Amino acid sequence: MTFKIVIPARYASTRLPGKPLLDIAGKPMIQHVYERAQESDAAEIIIATDNQQIAHVARGFGAKVCLTRADHPSGTDRLAEVAAQHQFAADDIIVNVQGDEPCLPASLINQVADDLQQYPDADMASLYSQIEQEKQVFDANVVKVVMDSQGYALYFSRAPIPWMRDHFDTESPLPPILPHYRHIGLYGYRAKFLTDYAGLTPCILEQEESLEQLRALFHGKKIHMSRANIPAGHGVDTQADLEQVRKLLSK
Repeated sequence: MTFKIVIPARYASTRLPGKPLLDIAGKPMIQHVYERAQESDAAEIIIATDNQQIAHVARGFGAKVCLTRADHPSGTDRLAEVAAQHQFAADDIIVNVQGDEPCLPASLINQVADDLQQYPDADMASLYSQIEQEKQVFDANVVKVVMDSQGYALYFSRAPIPWMRDHFDTESPLPPILPHYRHIGLYGYRAKFLTDYAGLTPCILEQEESLEQLRALFHGKKIHMSRANIPAGHGVDTQADLEQVRKLLSK
């Protein structure tokens, strides 16, 4: 199986402006992400950005860069432009590796590409892990996912889902009877779906939750989820995340 990786990287992050260029152990964050992608089985890796400074830095460490428009509402829309510019074949598999995942294991990139190939009825593929700490259920930076019996996503939210009516008013730890799952923001698509996605009208759920995958669910698309085969590593959403990752990678 062959697949491609596209890494969307935008400068205008609300919480951490210029996030892809922030220094981590002597390298910009985007370079760490690119190096994790290189460790995968991908046949091609492209960094997609609307920012000339990011493009210059990326080319400096040897990456292939695709300059995209600045008005994309999501990373998936940006990938759709890349697929169009590079004239990817309709059945090409593209993995969206977020530009703020400098610790992402390459095996998870391979896993999501393989999962999409194994489920031809799926429009997208992604990963999840089980939440072990109740505070993460209530953390808006931890995206939760609920799935059906076949492993297809029913809904994603920053809110605590599923809501445990008879538990969340107590001090007891999370009971095993109803596990909660964390969505790992790694996506696989076929190029044709990216074209379709870009033509879908953004929905209020996507906009208010700030979760681009909800546009796909809203329009009846199927997202297959598989359990991550190893921990996903630490992503960077906040300044505290950045400091933790700097400590990890400086070792």
